[in-house]
Amino acid sequence: MRKRYGNMDGIENNHAFLDGWRWMKERRSKQKDLSTQIPVAEQQLHREVKQNQTKTTITWIGHSTFLIQMNGLAILTDPVWAKRMGFAKRLTEPGWSLAELPEIDIVVISHGHYDHLDFPTLRQLKGNPHYFVPVGLKRLFAKKGYPNVTELNWWESVQHKDLELHFVPAQHWTRRTPFDTNTSHWGGWVLRKAGETLYFVGDTGYFRGFAEIGNHFDIDIALVPIGAYEPEWFMKVSHMTPEEAVQGFIDMRAKTFIPMHYGAYRLADDTGPEALARLHAAWEKAALPKERLHVLAIGETLFAERE
Repeated sequence: MRKRYGNMDGIENNHAFLDGWRWMKERRSKQKDLSTQIPVAEQQLHREVKQNQTKTTITWIGHSTFLIQMNGLAILTDPVWAKRMGFAKRLTEPGWSLAELPEIDIVVISHGHYDHLDFPTLRQLKGNPHYFVPVGLKRLFAKKGYPNVTELNWWESVQHKDLELHFVPAQHWTRRTPFDTNTSHWGGWVLRKAGETLYFVGDTGYFRGFAEIGNHFDIDIALVPIGAYEPEWFMKVSHMTPEEAVQGFIDMRAKTFIPMHYGAYRLADDTGPEALARLHAAWEKAALPKERLHVLAIGETLFAERE
């Protein structure tokens, strides 16, 4: 029997069929404006990013997908260019097309849900990337024909050239078929080079692990999910509200917050503009400095400098 993975403190996503039926009934009663979407970058720095070999850059492709450059390496997080997720069409186009990407050196995967792991996308990537995945997923990658894979458990780390990759906890779950629930793990990735640390949080509910991760690492930039939280009674274990995301950021004591996991797919009842509005309100309520929040437009690139 294959091993099943779990969350810290034994917290489970254990919604039953009736919970899903209650959610669908609630959704039919709501009025949501889907005509307004989140901003798209007016200027996209394709040439500057492709020619860059020394600076750290962060380009938001959309959802949980970022193109990150560190130490001359091109890194993709949870690459998903899918036009649909289930029955729902993608709400916003990816910031860059697959053809516009440079050759990819590293891909990090947070977990196996389809909006974070899309093999049709992986087959179109340029280069010969090394895949870093949660424990339990290497078997699926091998079955799909990907031999260049390293799987890690929570708190394990590996060195790739001059970059450290650390796999850290998250509070979530995973399933790709009716028979493989939680047979692979889930988590976030901390990427470290000399003097700089970036934390890709992955997909998670709010949990005490943020403080623990902050105790282990001096985090410069955190890529934090803020969407797919409504209805909160259904999503709370697995996804954060924008207010919880801000609290998690405070817990981890990171320097810069970049939001993600909103505005691409309608995985829940909240909209991208709603998530952003609540994020800004929570940031102001927490009296955090405005310059520490970087809301990227789709396709926008941040050239990061350590404070």
